[in-house]
Amino acid sequence: MDKYPDQKRAVQFLYPPIDAFDQRMLGVGQGHQIYVEQCGNPDGIPVVVLHGGPGGGCSPAMRRYFDPAVYRVILFDQRGCGRSRPHASVENNTTWHLVADIERIRQALDIQDWIVFGGSWGATLALIYAQTHPERVAQLVLRGVFLMTQAELDWFYGGGAGKFWPEEWARFSAPIPDEERGNMIAAYHKRLFSGDIAQEIRFGRTWSAWENALASIHSHGTAGESPGDYARAFARLENHYFINDGFLEFDGQILANMGRISHIPGYIVQGRYDMICPPTSAWRLSELWPNADLRMVRNAGHALSEPGISAELVRIMDGIAEGWT
Repeated sequence: MDKYPDQKRAVQFLYPPIDAFDQRMLGVGQGHQIYVEQCGNPDGIPVVVLHGGPGGGCSPAMRRYFDPAVYRVILFDQRGCGRSRPHASVENNTTWHLVADIERIRQALDIQDWIVFGGSWGATLALIYAQTHPERVAQLVLRGVFLMTQAELDWFYGGGAGKFWPEEWARFSAPIPDEERGNMIAAYHKRLFSGDIAQEIRFGRTWSAWENALASIHSHGTAGESPGDYARAFARLENHYFINDGFLEFDGQILANMGRISHIPGYIVQGRYDMICPPTSAWRLSELWPNADLRMVRNAGHALSEPGISAELVRIMDGIAEGWT
């Protein structure tokens, strides 16, 4: 456990904390129920945690960045994934549904404003939520920035990252016929939504394995096989969002709207060697956000669990707690 700056906290948050005070299923309409949990101090600084993917779901490990004596931590599984129901469903599941869900959670918990903490797709969603409801965001803490642009999708699903990981790219490409490889997102979409559950699980595992293989700077390639239900939900949701360009109105929308939240203080934690979300996105974001503190972490990739990224996030959250009024 010496890879964490606070060993006691890291160990504690590997398991559900003993002071967890609320877990519930929240109906959000259109046939969806989302899993919401609170832990830490019921009277503490409210922070909502937005997981990645789309489709990744929240986990107990995501609590480790917050001192439970200081923070009121709210985590939830976004539509279609984790413990939310219906599982793996993309019906009535868009970025704007998720933004509305975040607001519904805030209102249900009677929180005036809160810190929004998100990584990867969670950073995307945090930025879009903040641009939609800037008065509800006290601070933003982002990790592994993804701006939901075509250039980023082309990098990861068009062969850019594959130039660094040719053996893993070959595994990802192998199930797709040569004539369809010009658009891997569309090719996988056809199979992830075929209606054949066995096929959807098989292609879901291959889709997920490509991302998992590149997540950490310490990766040696293919990781263990993901559980079928998880891989299918993760891949379907991610593919659904990506084939629809994140349901944004135009490419580059997040950067174009940064003026709406330029006054909000925030932090950006970015792995220098992030192969999934290259650092150029974090840097471009920081250039348009005068109140952002960009922290490039050397010898780190994309994963939340990277030692340098974990350490930086703990430092930031402890620093916010010390300065909170």
